[in-house]
Formats: sequence, structure tokens, C-alpha cells
Amino acid sequence: MREPTASYPCVRVQGDGRQVVSQAGAVLLVETVGKSGLDRAISVALSPWRKPRAVHDPGKVLLDVALAVASDGDCLADVGMLRAEPAVFGPVASDPTVSRLIDTLAASGEKALQAIRSARAQARQRVWQLAGQAAPDSGGTVTVDLDGVLVIAHSDKEDAAPTWKRTYGHHPLMAFADHGPGGTGEPVAALLRPGNAGSNTAADHVITAQLALAQLPARFRRGRRTLVRTDSAGGTHDFVAWLARRGRWLSYSVGMVITEQVHQHVLKIPASAWAPAVEADGEVRGGAWVAELTGDVLDGWPKGMRLIVRKERPHPGAQLRLTDADGMRLTCFATNTTDRPIADLELRHRRRARAEDRIRAARATGLRNLPLKRTAQNRIWLEIVQIALDLLAWMPMLALTGKARLWEPRRLRLRLFSAAGLLVTTGRRRILRLARHWPWTRHITTALERLALLPNPG
Repeated sequence: MREPTASYPCVRVQGDGRQVVSQAGAVLLVETVGKSGLDRAISVALSPWRKPRAVHDPGKVLLDVALAVASDGDCLADVGMLRAEPAVFGPVASDPTVSRLIDTLAASGEKALQAIRSARAQARQRVWQLAGQAAPDSGGTVTVDLDGVLVIAHSDKEDAAPTWKRTYGHHPLMAFADHGPGGTGEPVAALLRPGNAGSNTAADHVITAQLALAQLPARFRRGRRTLVRTDSAGGTHDFVAWLARRGRWLSYSVGMVITEQVHQHVLKIPASAWAPAVEADGEVRGGAWVAELTGDVLDGWPKGMRLIVRKERPHPGAQLRLTDADGMRLTCFATNTTDRPIADLELRHRRRARAEDRIRAARATGLRNLPLKRTAQNRIWLEIVQIALDLLAWMPMLALTGKARLWEPRRLRLRLFSAAGLLVTTGRRRILRLARHWPWTRHITTALERLALLPNPG
């Protein structure tokens, strides 16, 4: 026992507590699983991999790992945190059972991946219906952002390689559904690639976009209700052509590299052709302008493509590039949207920066590293990470309001999931009692009440 200090009280610690539940706030994720129908969907999807006399359902095993990752786990063994609380999480498989399932699914390749993805798509459609105006499609459209992520590896894992940032590891390409300023977003695709995979590989962008679009409800496949956004890595002829061929129902906003040809056209734009850029709050403050490029700069690109350039005064101390002009920083993007002012289109494209927030959340949720040795295993891990991120996006969307709905995974864990509770059994009822003095207990109980009001899956 340490001596009391002036800063902290002296507390006597004993390890004989009973019915105390750690991570009790994670019951929010458990309830979200039930209301979304993800448990049923993934159980059915993975039923072909359940052995006749198996005790544990493969779907439940995979969900348990995802719940552990959502609660800050970063390897398969962290499922032990759930195993220690059977009253909240139910029976949890042993570590060897979990490892065997991952190996079995990995050996099945695309068949297992497709089964997991179909379950996620089914649950996503239900969640968006339950969320109503809080869903990312509340405005009648949905935006999908594609971006690459560097995952560092400190060992010779399969397909690990030097990256363009002179690190070593993998270079997955991911897609996120943008929830706008009122939400945290959710992953809709992840393509595992070696560390030396190109940033602007058109074939990888096509595959990732296909996986992402397959996650969206069918109603977004008509009337240009889906927007695909990328940075300049997606500004290749092949990828833009693929997007353009789906122009009847798909819009795009793709960053473009400032080539010498584009640079020369920018220099020829008259001052009267530049329009003030719109800031994120909808105001015009000066210092940035936008214009549309026409003429032979569009030769070789799909019909209907518009090329919009932005110039702005650089921040003090910023280093200009060779492609910048007259002391102005230049950026450029392409789109097939024709019914909006170019300033609005440029603001829409600039909001792609929210994808960086989604990547930060992914790094904090199982994507700090790829814990398994083989690529096939890590593909399954990447699906587990996406399930965890889905739950971390769906729970706030369905149950939280105000600023709490914007909390990122680290804050959700610190304030909500880490709350401890006391499990009380009265008759046939089990009650989880949270600490009254915990500042965010009301957030948890109110969120659980909202989830309870939602209809159960049919």
C-alpha cells in the first residue's frame, strides 16, 4: 500500500469484487448489432462454414472479434476481454477456435469475403431505414470517398513492401460513405494491397468503387443519386472513363494533377472568368477563386467531363510548386455534374477532406497494423475492422444526438464504452447498474432507450 500524497487519495484495492462488469458501456454496440440485424445476417451468411457439431456460430465468433476491435482491441486475442464478461457478451469462443475460423475463412478466399460483405450490405440497408433523416442519404444522395491508407509493418508479413513514404508495410485502398458534417461516416470497401502498390492504379480504384457501390441500397443505382469522390490519385483516364460509362446513375468528382497543359490554360483565363470560391460555411471571404477550363485541355477525356480549377493565396510560409501560377496555389478536379455553379461544385469536392477523419478513425480501430501473417488472413481482418467501424458509425447514428453523435472512436471508448457497471439479478431479470456519478451515464442510458424503441428485425 502506497503512502497517501497531496495529489491523489489513498485507495485500498482488493480483487474480490463480484458481479462487476468492466466495459459495461459496450452494451451499446451489442444493442446496435441486434437492432441492425447484423447478427442474424452474418450468421446466415457464414453458415456454410459451421461444422455439424460445432459449439460456436462462426457469425457470432466474427462479431465478437469485431466488438473487441471496436472497443480498442488490435489482435484476435483481445476477444478475451469479451470472454471475461459472459453476462453481457454471451459465450465467446476460445483463442484457438477464433484462429481456426480465421484460417478457414481465409482459405475460402473470395467466397468468404463475399459472404461477409453481403451481410454487411443487408444490415446497412436496414440501419439507413431506421435512421431516417439521420442517415447519410437523407438528402436523396450518398457520397462515397475513395482514399489510400498506409499501414506500417515491422516484420516481413506477406505482401509487405516499401511504401512511397519510405516506410514499410501495406497500402490498402478504402472507401467511406460520407455522413456529412453531422456524422462520422462508415466504411463501404477496403482493398488490401502491397505497400508498393501505386496510388493512381486505375484497376484498383475500379475494384474498390465496385465493392463500395455493392454496399449501397439498390435505389442509388438510378438518377445519379451516388457521388464518387477521389483525390488526384483517381484522376486517371481509365478510372474517369469507367465512372463516365455509368453516368446515367453515377456522378463523380475526381481530383486532377496540374499538368503543363492545364497550367498553360490557367494562365490564359481572363480575370473576368474567375468567380469567388465559397467557404465551408457558405460565405465568400476572398482569397480564393474558381474557373472552368474548356477547349483542347479536355481532349482525350470522356464526353461531358468538366474541368474546374481553384487558385488561392497560399498560407504564410507555404512553399509554392512549379505548377502554381502568379504566386497562387492551384488545384484542379473533374466532374460530370452540370446543374450547379462551379463554386458549389468546388466546395463539394473540397469536402472530400472528411475522408481523412475516417482514415484517422480506422487507424484507431484495428488498422494501426495488420496483426496476421498471411495476406488471406489479413483480408479477413480488414473485413473485421470494417464491421467494427460500421458499428461505431451506426450506434451514434441511431442512438446519439447533438455533439455526441460526432464523437470519434477514441472518445466513444473513453466516455461511454469504458464505463463500469454492477450486474444485479432480481427474479428473472438482469439489470446493469451504471455509476450515477459518471458524467456520461445519461448519454448511455438515453441511447439505450432510443435503441429499445427501434423495431426488431423481422
